[in-house]
Amino acid sequence: MVRLHIGFDDTDSPRGGCTTYIAAILVEKIQKLGATFNDYPNLIRLNPNVPWKTRGNGALCLRISCDRNTINSIFEIVADTVEENSDLGFKDTDPGIVFFQSTTIPREIKTFAKKTIQGIVKMDQALKLIKRFKAEALGFGTGYGIVGALAAIGETLEGDHTYEIIAYRTSENRGTPRQLDSKSVRKMNQKTTPQTFNNIDLETQRILITPRGPDPILYGIRGETPEAVIQAHNIVQALEPIERWVVFRTNHGTDAHLKSVKTISEIQPYQPVIATGTVTAKPRLVPRKHRIFTIEDETGKVDCAAYEPTGKLRKIARQLIPGDFVEVFGGVRSSTSERPLTVNLEKIRILKLAPKLTIHNPRCPECGKRMSSMGAGQGFRCPRCDFQSSNKKKILVEEKRDISESLFITSSRSQRHLTMPFSRYGKEKNCKPKEMLSQWHNP
Repeated sequence: MVRLHIGFDDTDSPRGGCTTYIAAILVEKIQKLGATFNDYPNLIRLNPNVPWKTRGNGALCLRISCDRNTINSIFEIVADTVEENSDLGFKDTDPGIVFFQSTTIPREIKTFAKKTIQGIVKMDQALKLIKRFKAEALGFGTGYGIVGALAAIGETLEGDHTYEIIAYRTSENRGTPRQLDSKSVRKMNQKTTPQTFNNIDLETQRILITPRGPDPILYGIRGETPEAVIQAHNIVQALEPIERWVVFRTNHGTDAHLKSVKTISEIQPYQPVIATGTVTAKPRLVPRKHRIFTIEDETGKVDCAAYEPTGKLRKIARQLIPGDFVEVFGGVRSSTSERPLTVNLEKIRILKLAPKLTIHNPRCPECGKRMSSMGAGQGFRCPRCDFQSSNKKKILVEEKRDISESLFITSSRSQRHLTMPFSRYGKEKNCKPKEMLSQWHNP
């Protein structure tokens, strides 16, 4: 028996398709050849900020043990299945497959995966590693999916990870409105939270487990354990047939994409970052109700944007004032002739609030009414009792702030796949999973 890692990526398009669905088909086909799965299919979300990303920017890796005599058959089945189920007619769909035989993953490939999740890598970097470690690769079109395929192999999820169960629609129902019993989804959320997360948006009560595109997914439920997501799946009542379902192990909800920078000057376009700085001016409102503010440190400054769909995060941004010291989390949008480099906020942590000082006229010593100025250098007069004084001075009053020194996260409906929600804090994992469940997919 040999250990084989099969990575593939970039099979879908805005018109349809889904790389996880290809994985689901391959699970069934590969098992029929006698192979044993050493892990749940790994669903690895890559850097969500690269401009050439696929819809969810998810790459897949299947990790199996198989008889050496079946390797060629597995290669053929994977290649044929990817080709048959990819949207090859779309100009930006360029599937890639990587096969790697090894009991362990080299450190260099793990490092490559981390860079692919947190930054930008080039095709030649992937090809050099494939050649160096004697892996095999197959590409369609430009073959750029090879980059994600190798990254999926390299991200072994030995640290924090979560699980997602995905149920798929039958072919005749794809492209039509998804049919679920909404009451059962709310019941599922009530019974399984916080072992599952991001099922429903608390602000709008919108159900989040169903995608909106033309892909074959009926719903996906994310959680801390395979048992939790299967329990949730058993509670949800689908009002249309389910073709198949699979449990994936994934980096969803782990903040795996975010990388801390020491200074603002280190921030680069398309990178997801964590940066600290001082708010320089009152946040400004731009069209469509977005809030923009600027932070700076001794090395430079950068704009931060809280967009309207982020809900509470936009309201928090609106209340910032100059002098607030904050930590911002988000993907970096490149600068243009019309706008500077900008961090699109996923989270904000207020580290220290500046005092909010307001200048007031003094109060009347006779009746307590706020006095009115009689003109520059002429003192104050009480509008109620007519008391006058040339000795009174304006006073500084520190106002109570409506926000606290705390962490704030964008609303569930606008969270990226990789964004860690509040419910996951304190649940981070740092070890490999236990033995796989006996029933983790169907058929």
